[in-house]
Amino acid sequence: MPRSFTLFTGQWADLPLEEVCRLARDFGYDGLELACWGDHFDVQKALHEPGYLAGRHELLDKHGLKCWAISNHLVGQAVCDDPIDERHQAILPPRIWGDGEPEGVRQRAAAEMADTARAAAAFGVETVVGFTGSSIWHLVAMFPPVPEHMVERGYTDFAERWHPILDVFDTEGVRFAHEVHPSEIAYDYWTTHRALEAIGHRPAFGLNFDPSHFVWQDLDPVGFLYDFRDRIYHVDCKEARRRLDGRNGRLGSHLPWGDPRRGWDFVSAGHGDVAWEDVFRMLRSIGYAGPVSVEWEDAGMDRLQGAPEALRRLKAYDFEPPTASFDAAFGGN
Repeated sequence: MPRSFTLFTGQWADLPLEEVCRLARDFGYDGLELACWGDHFDVQKALHEPGYLAGRHELLDKHGLKCWAISNHLVGQAVCDDPIDERHQAILPPRIWGDGEPEGVRQRAAAEMADTARAAAAFGVETVVGFTGSSIWHLVAMFPPVPEHMVERGYTDFAERWHPILDVFDTEGVRFAHEVHPSEIAYDYWTTHRALEAIGHRPAFGLNFDPSHFVWQDLDPVGFLYDFRDRIYHVDCKEARRRLDGRNGRLGSHLPWGDPRRGWDFVSAGHGDVAWEDVFRMLRSIGYAGPVSVEWEDAGMDRLQGAPEALRRLKAYDFEPPTASFDAAFGGN
């Protein structure tokens, strides 16, 4: 059976949800991965405003759409980050930012992530996608020399801050799908291993697979899918394209998205270096049955072109497996 394709609304949060629903329906999507910003999904309204969740369902139903996951990347980022600064003020709700005192921001962000689990359960959704933040990302260059205890302290900090949040996820019967992503506690293959070890491999904590972050780091996204097959709780289809020509650097050189001097950029799915056919074959091999969510990001292409085109390109790889082995007929009498 063909899998469900959803549109992640994070890059569309400047539009009212009703407009995004209309566009997604017209593009041919089966549903939405709702972002917890803009007017798309408000965690506190979901918990405290009578009729809010019914209204979200009615809006989705009106356009023939489903929702299997909500996403709260922006607040999750502030749970572990150090430093907390003006970058966070720009992405956080004012009630989470408060007076900007760093530990207060982290504590309010943690409480909001716990509430996100409660809101997801009330909405009938079993997966929350997001970031964790990291207190040790700034150590990635390893200079000045970084003693091992500083790195270990970062994983301990992550576990201490996220265990109480995940306790609420367990209570509510909801799973957290962490997006493996530079600037997070798990950003590549080995840091994912270490993060899972730090959290005790508890089932509430899994992964949101997004191959765009693998290709520019020269990691194998298909091998990652296989090795972490029991932890793939959600899939986002985002793409990246490398331009490492001897001048353009892998770290981006502090240049803005779309600058031709960058060593890599996010591009609309189908225009970069992700081996999508291999990804979809592996998703089927590991038995992933959840939705595939298109996350459109491209500094050089209008989203009204990119989102429907990405859906068409990706659906071409969602072919049905054969009902019998191709060589079964060879042995017949």
